Amino acid sequence: MHSPPLKLVFWESTVGCNLECRHCRRLEVSKTLARSDLTTQEAFAFVESLSEMGRPILVLSGGEPLFRPDIFEIARYGGRRGIPVALATNGTLVDRQTAGQVRAAGIRRVSVSLDGADAETHDRFRGIPGSFDAALRGIQELRGEGISVQINSTVARHNVEQREDLYRLCVGLGADALHIFMLVPVGCGVEIADDQMLSPEKYEEVLLWLYRKSREKVLHTRATCAPHYFRILREQAREEGRRLDLPRQGMEAMTKGCLAGSGVCFVSHKGEVFPCGYLPVTAGNIRTQRLREIWEHSAVFDRLRHPELLQGKCGLCEYIKVCMGCRARAFSETGDYMAEEPYCIYTPKVQRETDLSSLPEY
Repeated sequence: MHSPPLKLVFWESTVGCNLECRHCRRLEVSKTLARSDLTTQEAFAFVESLSEMGRPILVLSGGEPLFRPDIFEIARYGGRRGIPVALATNGTLVDRQTAGQVRAAGIRRVSVSLDGADAETHDRFRGIPGSFDAALRGIQELRGEGISVQINSTVARHNVEQREDLYRLCVGLGADALHIFMLVPVGCGVEIADDQMLSPEKYEEVLLWLYRKSREKVLHTRATCAPHYFRILREQAREEGRRLDLPRQGMEAMTKGCLAGSGVCFVSHKGEVFPCGYLPVTAGNIRTQRLREIWEHSAVFDRLRHPELLQGKCGLCEYIKVCMGCRARAFSETGDYMAEEPYCIYTPKVQRETDLSSLPEY
């Protein structure tokens, strides 16, 4: 079985978290560390296993990874083995001392979540008053240490009209990147989907807006859980008569839409391996198998690496190899992760031609 190189690994280092986010991928979030979290030694073994897989970028995520007292020890361990390490945090626990520890641990970039351009919007979505101001202070401390900061923002109905203000806020904070995440109905997200999910038409509007911001080249921008952004990139480049040149390496790499199981995987706090953090289909467990064995031999991953198996209009689309549709969103809607992406308004060329050929002649 041919397996592509693993580029990015998200590790849910703990389910412990100090916030109560409305969109959390988990229904059960603890205010403390969980007994089922990987131990420090298990975490070391996991990090060590990445060195035999081409040294993919390791993102220390959660929950809130700063809940783990050993998180910087783990980050340093990865650095000594040549593993690029990033940290994904809500930012509220970052003070001057913590920012110094981030720098000393050799962490390449820190992503901080801002789910609104003002305190009221962000705090309501994150569940704790004061979390917005605390996150801003954390960002300022990180920037004071010269650490690269990326802002992650889940775009949904509560904040979609704030996107320009959010962009300006990111620039003012000195962030290097803005990554927008389109809501995937999993975990707590299922409970707010009816109220918060954007329509497919609004979804497209936001992605076109992000494309226009990317052309300003002020911040590096990326759409996550929005694979048809890669179709939009190509459509716009063609309209403008220019060659599309995407970064292929490092923190800014952009290769194709859905990378679940083909360039990315997610490891839970219990060691379970999933194609991504929003697709709850288990491929194995690093407590009983080497990650390399799971990556190379999992039937789940193998299926995701065959775009010709995609169903509905995704299977017919000319952008199939650069988009793939969101497999997590398809799974949420249908129970089949190879089903048609439900939040894409694009009609594949073959369908348009078929529809035209069926029109009566006059």
